[in-house]
Amino acid sequence: MASVAARKRLTKEYKAIVENPPQFIIAKPNEDNILEWHYVIEGPPDTPYYGGQYHGTVVFPPEYPFKPPAIRMITPNGRFEENTRLCLSMSDYHPDSWQPSWGVATILTGLLSFMTGNDVTTGSITTSDEYKKKLVAKSKLWNAKQNRRFQIIFPELVEQNLKEIAEEEERLKQQATDKKKENASLAKLSYNSTTSIEDDLKEGAKKQLEKAANEKVINLDEIADPEDRIRAEEKLEKERNKNRNNEAKMSNSVNEKDSSKREINTYDKDNDKDSLKGFFNRFFSFLIITVGIAFLLKYLK
Repeated sequence: MASVAARKRLTKEYKAIVENPPQFIIAKPNEDNILEWHYVIEGPPDTPYYGGQYHGTVVFPPEYPFKPPAIRMITPNGRFEENTRLCLSMSDYHPDSWQPSWGVATILTGLLSFMTGNDVTTGSITTSDEYKKKLVAKSKLWNAKQNRRFQIIFPELVEQNLKEIAEEEERLKQQATDKKKENASLAKLSYNSTTSIEDDLKEGAKKQLEKAANEKVINLDEIADPEDRIRAEEKLEKERNKNRNNEAKMSNSVNEKDSSKREINTYDKDNDKDSLKGFFNRFFSFLIITVGIAFLLKYLK
């Protein structure tokens, strides 16, 4: 039970904090026990805790302000063990260094300063900035859903947290929908562009064919300008020479194919003759040998 001095001092400090709250800090006593204070630290910018929400307790002894309080942090944070007494110069770990002039604002400001530093003490832990940032993203949901004492002491923050979480989920959902629509629009635009290009190419080819079909053949006699006539004659002669060369190449190719066929036929006929001649030679040799063996057998008998 709080002493008269403790109650009077803490009531005065609460009034001062409401009128002039420390930066990034909210604090208030339990309505049923003025010695049990609850605080919320909002992670400051340029720290791995930025955007996080950290709830904890400061429990004062009945002899306050002549003895220091016990300090704990409840929300997972990556800097302190959850719900564990912290060894700080203004906590009950060091009653010999405690100053009665220190109050709630001084204690919580010192806690925030220690939290954003790298000093090691009883109750502190060492984690990476990446891990701390992961806890930042979960801190408000954890407080609103799993932190029973937070729900009782700060119902307005619970409502605010749930609202922000719902808005963020809706924003991410809308972002995903917009991205899906954007990808669909880009795909459609790409298809339309490809189709348009193909249509333009087809239309261009069609116009070229129509233009070629509508062009009239001009006789050399119809060309009035002598220079134009000379250039036309030279161009015509080149086309004729080109056609002659192509015809000659085709003729040579046909002749080469015919020659190859004749050579193949001749080779095949020669092979047939040699095969037939070889067959008769082998047959007569076999016949002579057979007759000879027959005479020899008859002679031996």
